[in-house]
Amino acid sequence: MSLLLAFALASGQPAALPMLALDVSKPLGTPAVEEAAVRSAIADVYAVISGPAGQKRDWVRMRKLFTPDARLYAAGRSSLSGGSLEDYIAKAGPSLEKVGFTERELVGRVQMYGNVAQVWSSYHGTSTDGTVNVRGINSFQLVRESDGRWLVHSILWQAADPQLPLPKDMEAR
Repeated sequence: MSLLLAFALASGQPAALPMLALDVSKPLGTPAVEEAAVRSAIADVYAVISGPAGQKRDWVRMRKLFTPDARLYAAGRSSLSGGSLEDYIAKAGPSLEKVGFTERELVGRVQMYGNVAQVWSSYHGTSTDGTVNVRGINSFQLVRESDGRWLVHSILWQAADPQLPLPKDMEAR
């Protein structure tokens, strides 16, 4: 039983979630084709947030890459912060555009099951002025829409630090 169904049954309340058109009867492409589509979606997210100082980000494009109820959270040593995609755009957008920031994937691991995908993506991010130089791991969860597009439903990430370095197998090759 799904956690959502278990919650709905236990609470006596229907599970109210935004609807996303999924069609499990629509055949998936070959595993290689579907994985390439997932990797392309992840690359598009990195491309939208990346750019030099003064460059506007394409938030319209960003919204098209995510489900309507997508969540983005950063895990720290003692707290979790984040919220909706709109929260991310409002909070991070001005800084990304003012200072400039480029994030690139180091290593990506894709796991898929039907219309669900999980991607472990180690990253390296730098600001244009050199004040930010960060590495860590993004955990992306994606869902395949009825039209075959893969959309990001959530991102949970944690930056590496001296006490929590990137695992060797997630370093750039």
